[in-house]
Amino acid sequence: GSLSSNQGSELGTITITITIHPSYQIGSITKSYPSFSALLKGYSSLTSNRINMFIRPTAVQRLTTSFGLRRSITIAARRATAASSLVASSGSNNNIATINNNDQQYGPTMATRRINSLLSQQRALFSTAPPTPTPTAPPAQQITSFPSIVIGPNHKLEPQGSFAEAQAAFLEPPKDVVESLLDQLIDLKVGIVAHYYMDVELQGVLHAMKRRQMELLHHQQLQEEDGGVDADSSRRIPEYPLVAIADSLKMGDDAVQMCAQNNVNSIICLGVDFMSESVSAIMGKNGHGNVPVYRATQKHIGCSLAESAEGDSYKAWLTKSAASDKKSLHVVYINTSLETKAVSSSIIPTITCTSSNVLQTILQASAQMGPEELQICYGPDTYMGDNLVSLLDAVLSSGWSDERIKADLHKAHDRSTIQSLRDNIDVYPSGNCVVHHMFGQSVVDTVLNDYADAYVTAHLEVPGEMFQIALRKSLDDEGVVGSTSNILNFIERKVEEAAAKNTPNEKQRLKFILGTEAGMVTSIVRSVQDILDSNACQNVEAEIIFPVSSEAVMAVDDEAGDNSSTSSLEVVPGVAGGEGCSTAGGCATCPFMKMNDLDAVHDVVDMISQQSSSSNIELQLSKHLPPNRLAGKSINGKDAIELGTEPIMYMREFMIEKRLSEELVKKVEQGRMTA
Repeated sequence: GSLSSNQGSELGTITITITIHPSYQIGSITKSYPSFSALLKGYSSLTSNRINMFIRPTAVQRLTTSFGLRRSITIAARRATAASSLVASSGSNNNIATINNNDQQYGPTMATRRINSLLSQQRALFSTAPPTPTPTAPPAQQITSFPSIVIGPNHKLEPQGSFAEAQAAFLEPPKDVVESLLDQLIDLKVGIVAHYYMDVELQGVLHAMKRRQMELLHHQQLQEEDGGVDADSSRRIPEYPLVAIADSLKMGDDAVQMCAQNNVNSIICLGVDFMSESVSAIMGKNGHGNVPVYRATQKHIGCSLAESAEGDSYKAWLTKSAASDKKSLHVVYINTSLETKAVSSSIIPTITCTSSNVLQTILQASAQMGPEELQICYGPDTYMGDNLVSLLDAVLSSGWSDERIKADLHKAHDRSTIQSLRDNIDVYPSGNCVVHHMFGQSVVDTVLNDYADAYVTAHLEVPGEMFQIALRKSLDDEGVVGSTSNILNFIERKVEEAAAKNTPNEKQRLKFILGTEAGMVTSIVRSVQDILDSNACQNVEAEIIFPVSSEAVMAVDDEAGDNSSTSSLEVVPGVAGGEGCSTAGGCATCPFMKMNDLDAVHDVVDMISQQSSSSNIELQLSKHLPPNRLAGKSINGKDAIELGTEPIMYMREFMIEKRLSEELVKKVEQGRMTA
């Protein structure tokens, strides 16, 4: 590996030439690389005879794509931790972490001179073997334990394992980064809505910004009470948070509140494309269609699950279902594109659902329209659909009485109607999420054998084996199945219960298997720390365990044949195919979500600040708008955008009224008569 600086540019550029060892199966990449931060974000380990680098997906993406200069390329001491520890391990007297403020303001031009000289000492440690053809999956490694993060009193964090270290490295972001970005949001009246699965560095900054805004707001209110601040001052701290981290549905709600309460001029949506589509549509339906929604990148941010519903096979499945003699209702997961919702609505009556309300949606629909007469078509998430059927099977097989079903499940149901509902669910057979697809048999075996005392959480999208463990545990309140919000709420409740007891002489560590994308660990860490702080608890710890499958990690071979115990890293997560991913399929972190990063957010904010002064910047910014494939189009004589938002509005009404809308029920009845 080598670094060089372009002295002709004010900030300079960094060129990285990397020859990946053949076991990494990526090959040699040489590209102009505008930011050193993503490289430093990776995990670097110096052993006695070589350096093995774990390159994050964002780094690989940028190395293979031409990008312009980045603005956030100053290297703070926090970001230099990996490089400084690498140099310290080699016995060098230089220390990258001592880069002073004068160095930082010139970006990589000055900093890379120093880094170059340090890395040049290590070049002999790199393997320069030529790349070999990419094989299929690497052989599975035997893993005796999963990586984890232990959250303790007084904000103590103990990452265990390289994957956990990568997650924990950026939970405490530099204050100047937080302050400067928050100042821009306040001055420009910009809001940010982000999904739980963001890059851990970005999540850390977003959480810190939200906290800082609330601190400034409290300070402003105290000053106003004391008469020290003019209540009519032009620079006001908004009362509603300018940063929201939530699931895909709540992102739209938060965007609407930012418009209504903070009068924001624009929204930055951090997620995949269907999320920005959905946020924009919800804002439009609530009278804020004039507020633009910007994505973090001009590129398409896909989703394996959403795209599984955009082919002809999904339309054929819906058409067949609509032709049934029974009344038919399509319950579509909200994590799909607006186009999918529109096309579905034109074929069969459709209502959207989330992972947190899907069970109540099908229970209410069945009760309201007759469990024996209504066919419920669920898609596109095959795992979630199969898991819903498994959940109903568990209710019946575990001997729930009619009284318990009415009390704990739905007041209009009993064993007979649950059986009818279970028999009349038709699940789309060919859709899944690449993230949740990872939880295979090797993960299940390790959970069963080594983590019997742990609480098990599972998103409704995970495969059946992992879901079944969490489902069985949930019956005894030792686990939870549901949405990201359900998982977070469960962990919060368990930690709160333990902290409230606060027995000084009894230390307790609660273990939680995180059966979903690892990105939500930032929200979990913040919540657990708040609970421990508020209870002044010193004897409770929470261990968040990442069930990374053996196919998603790779052994580090000893090229020199050195079998000594001095090697500091024997298993690296994800080097065969990206962070926590494997070429066999499945990830512990979503590669699509990781297309959103801190540099990209800075770029969008900068463009927003300059759009009025440059038509070129305004043109570039317009490329960040959500996909608009339905604009000006109609389906069967109906406006396509209206058709696409209709299922969302039906869900909205259900969430408020606790009943399906009469309009939707009428469409289901008419659909049967037409069929």
